[in-house]
Amino acid sequence: MNIRFTPIAGVISVAASLFVSGGAFAADTIKIAIAGPFTGALTQYGDMVKEGVDTAVEQINAAGGVLGKQIETVTIDDGCEPKQGPVVANRVVNDEINYVVGHVCSGATIAATDIYNNEGVVMVTPSATSPAVTDDKNYDMIFRTIGRDDQQGPAAAQFIIEKIKPSAVAVLHDKQSYGQGIANSVKSELEKAGVKVVLFEGINAGDSDYSAVITKLKSSDADFVYYGGYHPEMGLLLRQGAEQGLKVKFMGPEGVGNPDINAIAGEAVEGLLVTLPADFTQDPANAAIVKAFTDKKRNPGGAFQLTAYSATVAIAEGIKGVGADDPIKVAEWLHANKVSTPIGEVSWNKQGDLNEFKFDIFNWHKDGSKTVYK
Repeated sequence: MNIRFTPIAGVISVAASLFVSGGAFAADTIKIAIAGPFTGALTQYGDMVKEGVDTAVEQINAAGGVLGKQIETVTIDDGCEPKQGPVVANRVVNDEINYVVGHVCSGATIAATDIYNNEGVVMVTPSATSPAVTDDKNYDMIFRTIGRDDQQGPAAAQFIIEKIKPSAVAVLHDKQSYGQGIANSVKSELEKAGVKVVLFEGINAGDSDYSAVITKLKSSDADFVYYGGYHPEMGLLLRQGAEQGLKVKFMGPEGVGNPDINAIAGEAVEGLLVTLPADFTQDPANAAIVKAFTDKKRNPGGAFQLTAYSATVAIAEGIKGVGADDPIKVAEWLHANKVSTPIGEVSWNKQGDLNEFKFDIFNWHKDGSKTVYK
C-alpha cells in the first residue's frame, strides 16, 4: 500500500514504541526491523505486516535460521506519518540493523528511503505502492514485494470499463501521495478509454463529515465512484452516502480493504469493490504456510501478510545467496536472482520494483468476508 500517510493524532514517540521480539539481541543473530503503523487509525496494516514477518521468521528459525544464525526482529512505529519515516530510518541505522521489512505506508516509505539507500540498509516494502517510492531515484537498496499504483490503477480502470460500463464516473481521493496517486492513475485510464469523469475531487483525511462531497456526488450524475485512499474515509463515505440516499457503487484500492471498514460503514459496505493482491492463500503450494498462520491464530488472507512473509524470505534468501550478512551484497544478489515465495517466483527490475504482480478485484461483504469478482 502506498498508504496514507495521513497525519495520525497521538502517535507516540518512536523511541517509546520500539520493542524487540524474542528478547535481547545476541551477537549470533541477524536483525530485521519491521517499520510501520503500530498506533493510530492504520494500526491494522502494521499488524498485517508484522504477522507475515513473524510467521516467516518463526519458520526460518525453526529450520536452522540463516547461515546458522537466528533472525530477531525489531518493531518500530512510524504511525504512517511521513515525518516519522526519517526518524525510524535513522534509528535503524544507529542500531546497526541491516534489513527492514517496511515501511507500510507510501508517505513514510518515501521519506525514509534516501537514508536506507545512502546508509546501505536493504529495505523491502510489502505494501507501499506509490511509484514515487522508486521512480527516478537510482536506488540500489530499495525493493518491493507488491505491485505499484500504475499497475493497480489500470487494473481497476480496465475492470470499470469492461465490467461496470458506467455512463459517468466520479473520482475522489484523500489528497495524499497514495490516494491521489492511484486516483490520478484511474482517472487517466478512464479518460483514455472515453469514459466520462464528471467529478475529480479531494477530501480531507480525518474529517468526520463528508456531506458536502456527497451532495456533489448526488448532483454530478455519476453512477460509479472510485475513491483513492484508506478505509476510515471510505467507510464514512459509504455510510453517510447511504444515509443521504446516494445510490451508486463504490470502488477503492487495497488501502480500503481492511476489516475495520465494516464497523464504520455498517451494511453500506456490502458490494464495495476493492483491488487487492491476488488471494495467494488459495494456491495449494501455500497450504503449509497458511497452516503456520492459522496455527498461531493469524489471518494469512489480508492484503499484506503474504507480501510481508515474502519480503522476509527474500532477505533471508539474499543472505544465504551471498553467504554473509552483508546488505550491499544482498541487494546485488536480489537484483540478479529470482526468489521462490508464497506470492510466486519474484524478481526485480533495476529500480527494485517487481517484474510482475497480480491484482484481483474483490467484492467486499457486510460480514467482513470478500470474494473474487467473477
